[in-house]
Amino acid sequence: QVQLVESGGGLVQAGESLRLSCAASGLTFSTYAMGWFRQAPGKEREFVASISRNGGLTFYADSVKGRSTISRDNAKTTVYLQMNDLKSEDTAVYYCAAAIYGLGSRRGSDYNYWGQGTQVTVSS
Repeated sequence: QVQLVESGGGLVQAGESLRLSCAASGLTFSTYAMGWFRQAPGKEREFVASISRNGGLTFYADSVKGRSTISRDNAKTTVYLQMNDLKSEDTAVYYCAAAIYGLGSRRGSDYNYWGQGTQVTVSS
C-alpha cells in the first residue's frame, strides 16, 4: 500500500520560511518523480515544484521560483520543499505526489499517488 505523508505545514508570518516534508512508503521511491502541488480555498489545484528520480532535474512554478527549493533523499524516501519569504498568496493545502513516468510533470493528471496534504497559512 502506497502512502505519502506530508508534514511541516503551519501558521507563519509573511517573510518567514517553512520546510515541508513528504515521507513515502510502499513504493520504490527512487523510480518515481515527485511533485508538490497546492490548492487554496476556492481555487483549482496548481503545480508548485517537481523533481526527477535522481534529483538531477527540478522544475518550479513562476510564483515560487527563486523562493523555493525542492529536494529529495532517496535513502530516506522523502521529498522536501523549502519555502522562503512566504507570502499570503502561498496560503494553501500542499500535496506531494508521485509519478512513475516522466521527469517531473507540471500536470497533476500525470501523478499516480497523492498524499493527504498539509496546511500552510501565511498571515500578513
